[in-house]
Amino acid sequence: MVKVVFKPTISKSDPRKNPVLIIGQLKHLKLLKFDDIKYKLEPRVSEEVYKTALSGLHSSLSDSVSLYLNYASIASLPSKCSRHNTTARSHAVTRMVQSLASGTDLGLDEYVVIVCEGRDFYASAVAVARAYPSYNKKSNTAKNITVYVEFMIVSEKAGAAEGYLDEPTIQLLSDTCYALKMCQRIVDTPCCYMNIDHFISEAQTVAYSLKTGIEVIRGEELNQRGFGGIYGVGKGASCPPALVILKNTPATATKTIAWVGKGIVYDTGGLSLKGRFDMLGMKRDCGGAAAILGAFYIAVKSEFSENLYAVFCLAENAIGPEAVKPDDIITLYSGKTVEINNTDAEGRLVLADGVAYANKDLKADIIVDVATLTGAQGIATGKYHASILTNDEVWENNVRQAGQACGDLVHPVPFTPELHFAEFNSTMADMKNSVKDRCNAQVSCAGLFILSHLGFEYPGKWIHIDMAYTVASLEKATGFGVTLLPTLFGKYTNQRVLKNISPDMEVEQTNGAKRHKID
Repeated sequence: MVKVVFKPTISKSDPRKNPVLIIGQLKHLKLLKFDDIKYKLEPRVSEEVYKTALSGLHSSLSDSVSLYLNYASIASLPSKCSRHNTTARSHAVTRMVQSLASGTDLGLDEYVVIVCEGRDFYASAVAVARAYPSYNKKSNTAKNITVYVEFMIVSEKAGAAEGYLDEPTIQLLSDTCYALKMCQRIVDTPCCYMNIDHFISEAQTVAYSLKTGIEVIRGEELNQRGFGGIYGVGKGASCPPALVILKNTPATATKTIAWVGKGIVYDTGGLSLKGRFDMLGMKRDCGGAAAILGAFYIAVKSEFSENLYAVFCLAENAIGPEAVKPDDIITLYSGKTVEINNTDAEGRLVLADGVAYANKDLKADIIVDVATLTGAQGIATGKYHASILTNDEVWENNVRQAGQACGDLVHPVPFTPELHFAEFNSTMADMKNSVKDRCNAQVSCAGLFILSHLGFEYPGKWIHIDMAYTVASLEKATGFGVTLLPTLFGKYTNQRVLKNISPDMEVEQTNGAKRHKID
């Protein structure tokens, strides 16, 4: 319904025909001269009106002023930005676009102009694209609308300068927007239209467009090959579970990186059935898998130089004659046995198989798993920050920095296996799948369950991202995670923008990895 198009320069338009919203921090807006922005406002808005509106904006909070009826507005972002926020103020940008951009309501193509520093334009572009989720089944849908996004890149030292984005940068923004909206669409689509068959089709479409390899292990083959977690969770559903792997393997690669995503297309809780209100929105439990599908698309389109695998752990946690039962003991791909004491703690079971596969079969040096894993994530780090748990302190900081650069915020939770893993003690098997004490760092415990199937002495780097509460906002998918991973690993791409905002990998090589293990 809404197509987002990024343009390299400011173009001339009439706000009466194409509404315009101008967004920036007040100090950046004041760096602009009217001549810099008049092409978006004339003949409807005069210089006097523009300057009067600008002087009426408040600097401390989000504020906006209408310049011409509902067709032209200027909005200022909050001036304050704490150290755990992104300097782009991404969440404020998205909210402003959703509330102030009027073109979609009027049935007109519109413009969004972002005034920002160079370091913030990528996160700002993502924030605008995020404001227009793509799934809608309303019968009275309006005609297709195009939103044109333009940038004025400013510098407080040098003053305002007209933004110019080169062709590779525009291509990156277009690829990012495509990937983000694909993720949002998958996450927002209900299970009747986005079951495992449909998700595999989405992965096949990406593989075909990128000309990458794809492998599908499904149904009874999962059981035969020892994937007891994915098979056990999904065998109660009419649509059989699957492990799907997308493969990018350049001839010159020296590292192997695996991104593992939780793809529960619907989560009833299984026989440990969720309450009727708790079950609403569980179509979004595939958010981790959808995020790495979008991230893989961006990375490969950006000429990722290392071996990169996207591993999708797909299942529907349903109730049926074959559904796994509490007290069942299953054997996972790691060879470890798990006593089921909560069928609603299913995400960790499928991810344990996924990371074990990444280790045993793919020989990955770096494994990242991404999941809508625990309700406790929202309590621990809130609805704006996903939680991160990792065996490497340097990479913990890398992920945090990448999140601030692209707008997908993350915050670390405690990594202390020696204190927390005892929550899974079992007298019948190697471990249970749910904690004994739900008030003892559930977010950390759930991640440690996954790590235990690599082994706490795993010599590589393992990163776990729990995005249960960041996956959606106002009942719509956010596309969280799609830009986080390409930004984190941006140094391995051929994209200048991603290289510039990616954390410095040389720090890791200089300082060495700082791991915390169980003796």
